[in-house]
Amino acid sequence: MTPEAIRKSYLEELVTVAPDLDPQTVGDNDHIQTDLELDTTNVLDLVTALQDRLGVIIPEVDYPAIATPALAVAYLAQAIGRKGG
Repeated sequence: MTPEAIRKSYLEELVTVAPDLDPQTVGDNDHIQTDLELDTTNVLDLVTALQDRLGVIIPEVDYPAIATPALAVAYLAQAIGRKGG
């Protein structure tokens, strides 16, 4: 899966859990809680959605690694690589 495809998947799931967000305005370094104002429940919903969509496991200790689109793309690319996808 390409970084662009991972970013697209991330943004699609982000907008699913936070429908007021416009994916066109989300910057690579926008923090999902600080900048985009997701609450804890939204973050958990995003984690679950990404796990289901991408077939990866995101342990709670790694949640900071998906806190921005840029961080998430790097983290998820590695996670997908570990699972052989």
